[in-house]
Amino acid sequence: MHGRGQATLEAFGRDAVFSDLSFTYPLKLISPKIPAANPVAIAYVLSYGGGLISGDQIELNVETRKEATLILLTQGSTKVFPSRTIDRIRASDVFARQQDGVTPPDTTRQSLEAKVASGSNLVLLPDPVTCFAGSIYTQVQTFRLERGASLCVLDWYTSGRMSRGEEWVFERYRSVNEIWIDGKRAARDVMLLEEPNGRSVLPLAPRTLKARMAPYSCYATLFLIGPAVAPVLSYVEQEMRSVTQFQASAPAELVWSFSPLEHGGIVRAAGVETETVKFWLKRILIPLQSTIGAEAFDKILV
Repeated sequence: MHGRGQATLEAFGRDAVFSDLSFTYPLKLISPKIPAANPVAIAYVLSYGGGLISGDQIELNVETRKEATLILLTQGSTKVFPSRTIDRIRASDVFARQQDGVTPPDTTRQSLEAKVASGSNLVLLPDPVTCFAGSIYTQVQTFRLERGASLCVLDWYTSGRMSRGEEWVFERYRSVNEIWIDGKRAARDVMLLEEPNGRSVLPLAPRTLKARMAPYSCYATLFLIGPAVAPVLSYVEQEMRSVTQFQASAPAELVWSFSPLEHGGIVRAAGVETETVKFWLKRILIPLQSTIGAEAFDKILV
């Protein structure tokens, strides 16, 4: 199924109003009313059935106009169901034979194109992506900011359905995030996860995906750009300065790093448990309350 959506948010005084909030199956957009002192709105990005099936294509276009703040959330993890390909051809082998820009058959794909005007803010804090065994997933997100715009984007994923013994057994996971400021690319982040294809120039057998990702079951990347997230950046930098380096006898339950950018920074974290990562992310985002308000903050990362 090919679902499309459009969300355009504008500010009228203290009110945030969607001039366009439309969607087609299997995508669904819902915007609950929240009390706010500033023009802030929430939109939930949902899919019928609580997940995406093999071959689903979702395209979402978002525009946040001057002085408005748009918060995009989900309800529960984005579940990616298995590929229907019968012969189980490896996704990487299929992909290698495709022309540039063509994804493997049965790929579940989500794309987001966002425009953020000067003085406006886009906050994207979905629940993590959870790929089931045998699934193939591609996500491409492009953010085009005018100078003076702000962006807070969380991109994260889990190892799978651990309750069913599924840990890092999906076929392929690919995520691309690009951030542009005034027409110049400020950041590009690409994550590709898949099992090794068995061909190796090294004498040792390639390690499985599970072995490479262990002991952590949740990985997160947080992009912070612009003046509205400056308090969050200051808090993260302060936390980084307080980190003590020492040799541990066992892996920490959560590890994280911070990479500064010209207009912001990137936070990366990994945790043994998804809830551990979620709790930590919400803690470092506490300064975001000054931008989105306490009522909206209570609804993120719940």
